[in-house]
Amino acid sequence: MEKDIGKIKKNEATDVVVRIDDFGGKRGLTIREFVTGERYTGFTKSGTRIPSEAFLAFRELINSIDIADLQAEKAKEEKAGSSLRSEEKAEEKEQKTLEDKGKEAKPKRGRRKKVEEKASEEEGQESLETNEQKVEELEGKKE
Repeated sequence: MEKDIGKIKKNEATDVVVRIDDFGGKRGLTIREFVTGERYTGFTKSGTRIPSEAFLAFRELINSIDIADLQAEKAKEEKAGSSLRSEEKAEEKEQKTLEDKGKEAKPKRGRRKKVEEKASEEEGQESLETNEQKVEELEGKKE
């Protein structure tokens, strides 16, 4: 016997489903993620099962949570989220400015690669110059 109690939207493709079910002949409360995607739709391994014997203790734990503690965390998360959104908006503005100038925006990660390539070229040039100096020294000793 399965009885869905409810679900909470976690993100675009994932819900957290709460249900009473029988597993292995034992009743209990299952809290599990349910994903909807192109490759797979169904329950995932992410979640837990509370046996019926432990449900009252679980409910007491849940009921002991102070709602003010959750709201304080939510305010911190919203503040962190707004700073991330500000960074995203700045990047979008930079992209738009470059597009308006007819340039293609380059990803910031690409810069690191160019710096590394330039450093590698410089090291190669230094190495070449050092080798040329050694050859000249050896030729000077032969004469």
